[in-house]
Amino acid sequence: MSDTQLAITILWCFIFIYSIAGSIDFGAGFWSMVFSRRNPHAADIANRFLSPSWEVTNVFLVLLVVALVGFFPRAAYVLGTLLLVPVSLVLVLLLFRSAFIVYSYSVQKHELALRIVSGVTGLLIPGLLVSVLPISLGGFIHMSQGFPQLEFGKLLTSATLYAHVGFGILTELFLSALFLSDYGREAGDEQVSQHYRSIAVVLGPLALAMAVLATFTMVPEALWIVARMQEQSMWFLLSVVAFAIGYGALWIRRKNGRKGWLRLSVVAVILQFALASYAYGRAHMPYIVHPDLTVEAGFTNHSMFVSLLWGYGFGTVILLPVFILFWWLFLKDKRYLRTK
Repeated sequence: MSDTQLAITILWCFIFIYSIAGSIDFGAGFWSMVFSRRNPHAADIANRFLSPSWEVTNVFLVLLVVALVGFFPRAAYVLGTLLLVPVSLVLVLLLFRSAFIVYSYSVQKHELALRIVSGVTGLLIPGLLVSVLPISLGGFIHMSQGFPQLEFGKLLTSATLYAHVGFGILTELFLSALFLSDYGREAGDEQVSQHYRSIAVVLGPLALAMAVLATFTMVPEALWIVARMQEQSMWFLLSVVAFAIGYGALWIRRKNGRKGWLRLSVVAVILQFALASYAYGRAHMPYIVHPDLTVEAGFTNHSMFVSLLWGYGFGTVILLPVFILFWWLFLKDKRYLRTK
């Protein structure tokens, strides 16, 4: 494996982990807002997960940005130029969200404001982040005096942007509902678990349909990715099989009478997203931004790559035990899960 292949694989791993963790985290904030009055128990389960998880999600965001800037400095420059507005909005929204989460711990009266801010940002941030995908496929960029410029007018009137944003939001809500269903069962609240399960049953097929729709709304300049995705049809087929297993597991009645093999469903759906994102990534190669920037053109030098690799190696050794401890304390410890 070459330096560039290893670097892009590491970057892909961070993107995938953040997309899953962020989807669950932002989605939990949205459900906490939606059910704060209609179903307080469901809102409490979402808020209980949200309380410790947002810091971990932000850690992976930092790792992702550092990997992009370190491994692909030219890509960071080009993307930073093109995505100045959406990225700035994401940072502002994250700032508001983090501030309200921190202060809500010490000032109880901010709890309602926290849920509203978490819910609104839980929809806006994923939508803004997903807007990167159609931009990277081409058709919305032109060069002006040697610098890339984003054609906002063309982008905002393009159906592919809204199809991608819709896919991102539906995916976020589906993943978070599915995870909270399993989380509610782990917490011993079967009623809440079934409530979120019923939401996941509805949103799962909608998210899959929106993913298919996004491929049919590509602008002519981006049709190259459709042809390359067809070359990865085996991986996409495997991802559909994984989705079918995960979705079917929602209907399995266990020996104890409870409906849904939720843990299997969560694992299978995450596997489905891993397979689909891997296939999409292979189809997207070698471009970071089509047709102006390739992986090779954006890559750093070898010595910097080795230094970053050692840094990430040591960081993994340090952070892995912390993440395992987080898992056991907040996702497995019954004393925390069943806190009233």
